[in-house]
Amino acid sequence: MTVLVTGGAGYIGSHMVLALVDAGQEVVVLDDLSTGFRGQVHPKAHFVQGDIADESLVADIIRKHGVDAIVHFAGSIVVPDSVADPLGYYFNNTVKSRALISAAVQNKIENFIFSSTAAIYGDAKESPIAETAPLNPVSPYGTSKLMTELMLRDTAVAHPLRYVALRYFNVAGADPQCRSGQSSRRATHLIKVATQAALGERNGIDVFGTDYPTPDGTCLRDYIHVSDLASAHMLALDYLRAGGKSTAMNCGYGRGYSVLEVVEAVKRVSGVAFDVRLTDRRAGDPAALIAGADRIRETLGWKPALEELETIIAHALAWEENLKNKAAAA
Repeated sequence: MTVLVTGGAGYIGSHMVLALVDAGQEVVVLDDLSTGFRGQVHPKAHFVQGDIADESLVADIIRKHGVDAIVHFAGSIVVPDSVADPLGYYFNNTVKSRALISAAVQNKIENFIFSSTAAIYGDAKESPIAETAPLNPVSPYGTSKLMTELMLRDTAVAHPLRYVALRYFNVAGADPQCRSGQSSRRATHLIKVATQAALGERNGIDVFGTDYPTPDGTCLRDYIHVSDLASAHMLALDYLRAGGKSTAMNCGYGRGYSVLEVVEAVKRVSGVAFDVRLTDRRAGDPAALIAGADRIRETLGWKPALEELETIIAHALAWEENLKNKAAAA
């Protein structure tokens, strides 16, 4: 049995590939390298450069490698970009996902894991947010992901395909062995940006909005270590292979930190007092996103191992130092 990982050269996908290889499983990665990095794909994984919307290519991969499960990470993820380019996001995240799902159905794939997002809840009125909360995204990014969840839901009724949609909250950190991490220089993730500032790679950071209805006026987010997220995917894969029913689950720790709390933690861990600029709100950002994480713990038996904020930051900082040293040596 082989797992097809789309977007496996990207940030979260590459960590899933590490987890699969570490577990001794066969892996094939499909990535167009538009945002991913070939060097972050584990050498034991088969790599194919191509488009997930190429149904004949996906079918060939499934047949050639004996694929029995697909873990779908490929897509665009920057909320403000989706506001500026909604049609691009609907094409990349929704239309292309439809083609991938079609190829899965035509080639009798029964196990499908989808990289979804807490952005489908929008500006939720409850905290923490349960999976039963209203789905009301406030950005095209969130809507594009919700549309894919709906396609999977309907497809699972019509065909023998079962899925788990994992709704990520704020993913951060890097592989504890420093084998992979967030490598995009255009990344907008707070911990990524703040660690870059701590290392002098950025001239400080911007805090977008200080007038939210939160204790210090800045957004609250539930930060989950990328390796804990990969372990959740591994458990979801086992669940589906054992005949588990289709479902959606939140991926987070159930507690939130404000933007300013994270910034202070990065300063504390790094020992660097970088510049922080307070500015206006950014389009598409809800005030608070904190996971109700009971379902994933109860259904999959998921037990996070790296949930301390300082640990997440320390691993992210180590990865940024690794990137900086590689760039200096080049």
